[in-house]
Amino acid sequence: MRSHFALPALALFAFAGSLGAQIKIAVINTQRAVLETAEIKKAAADLQAKYQPQQNEIDKRTKELQSIQEKLDNPSKLKPQEISDLQAEGQRKQRVLQRMADDLQADVDRERTDILNKGGQRMQEVVTKLAEEKGFDLVVDTSNAVYFKPAMEITNDAIAAYDKKYPLAK
Repeated sequence: MRSHFALPALALFAFAGSLGAQIKIAVINTQRAVLETAEIKKAAADLQAKYQPQQNEIDKRTKELQSIQEKLDNPSKLKPQEISDLQAEGQRKQRVLQRMADDLQADVDRERTDILNKGGQRMQEVVTKLAEEKGFDLVVDTSNAVYFKPAMEITNDAIAAYDKKYPLAK
């Protein structure tokens, strides 16, 4: 399986070598580059603030459910009808809590995906421009590199270029 990946790379280097050309390569940690931009950091903080009230409500309802469970854990102080009523209330509250948590997770996941997709597309444009400006023939993500010299990494340059191109509105 490795040979499928190694052969095209070897062919590329052999071809370039036969032409006497030097290939200029850079390496980037794309995930870190996107996540460390000012825009994405702000979006993450905004997302947290936007959904904090729903999370607080879930936390409140979780405590209510725990209170019901504590009462049910000591049934000797309860009448049979109280136990039945508490169990029914607990089941109802558990269903509502689960729906709330699922809805919140779906909303957060959807928005996070949208934000990261937009940031990823923008980063792709920034890296392409950066590669052209610096004369790189090839930019490889660190997740696909077995080894590289730290001097080849342009992650910090990409973050700076992104933040410059997409400054935060003040």
